[in-house]
Amino acid sequence: MPHLPMRKLMAFTVLATASVAALAQPAVIYDMGGKFDKSFNQAAFNGAEKWKKETGKPYLEFEISNPTQREQAMRRMAERGANPIVGIGFSQGSSLEKVAKEFPKLQFAIIDSVVALPNVQSIVFKEHEGSFLVGMMAAMASKNGKVGFVGGMDIPLIRKFQCGFEQGAKFANPKAEVVANMTGTTPTAWNDPARGGELAKAQFASGVDVIFAAAGGTGLGVYQAAKDNGKLAIGVDSNQNHIHPGTMLTSMVKRVDVAVYEAFKGVKPGTSALGLKEGGVDVAIDEHNAKLVTADMKKRVDAARADIISGKIKVIDFMVNNACK
Repeated sequence: MPHLPMRKLMAFTVLATASVAALAQPAVIYDMGGKFDKSFNQAAFNGAEKWKKETGKPYLEFEISNPTQREQAMRRMAERGANPIVGIGFSQGSSLEKVAKEFPKLQFAIIDSVVALPNVQSIVFKEHEGSFLVGMMAAMASKNGKVGFVGGMDIPLIRKFQCGFEQGAKFANPKAEVVANMTGTTPTAWNDPARGGELAKAQFASGVDVIFAAAGGTGLGVYQAAKDNGKLAIGVDSNQNHIHPGTMLTSMVKRVDVAVYEAFKGVKPGTSALGLKEGGVDVAIDEHNAKLVTADMKKRVDAARADIISGKIKVIDFMVNNACK
């Protein structure tokens, strides 16, 4: 570089830094199940697409198909200078923590896990609050008070959904019975519709008439089984009411799309916990399920939502208590 006066050198440095910042692309790394799982990952994809549409800028992405790819994908994005880098799912926590330490000048965000580093925003949700509301709706819609839950991978986070669901069902109907199954103990449990369908059919055979699936792509098998058997199902993460109108009682919406969109606009290091009060979770009511949601059901759910937000109703968080009591 030719010799430049200090003032010009400083100006050159500022311009060079600005150029690098302008060239930096955000990146999102989806977890097992793929970005078109119609559930958790797809909500993240929708948030990234919203950012792209609004800004007219591209972003980088990668779909994990094997657990060994997580750290490799994260590091590759960092080496390319992607900023910020958003990891979708608790399973990416350890990989993101390792790479974020190696690239302290880059910004990272993690969904559903907490990584305590100065360049990381951890975004978690109060799934138990939204699950409480759909549990109420399941119990109120059930003809016999017997409702079901199908989880994906058996981890504390999914137990958190189940616990909230059980509390809501029994709040609406103290005599309600909840039958619960987990799909598996490995990441493949998120993308096994056939197994989801089998578990749902077994629950229906036992007398269950409404099932809440918190199982990623596996839930699609649950919803199909509900349709085939003339029963009701409840979606998760994304609004899945449109998948089988008339079968989907509602969906427990988890605003992963908003989390990714906001992270792409700028990471705020620290931990953000999003519940009913923050608009992070809720139930979905639209034209696809309006006929299934009675006025009384909506009135009771609205009252419970307000009481949870005010603190009058305290929903047990399985991940805090390590138990549902």
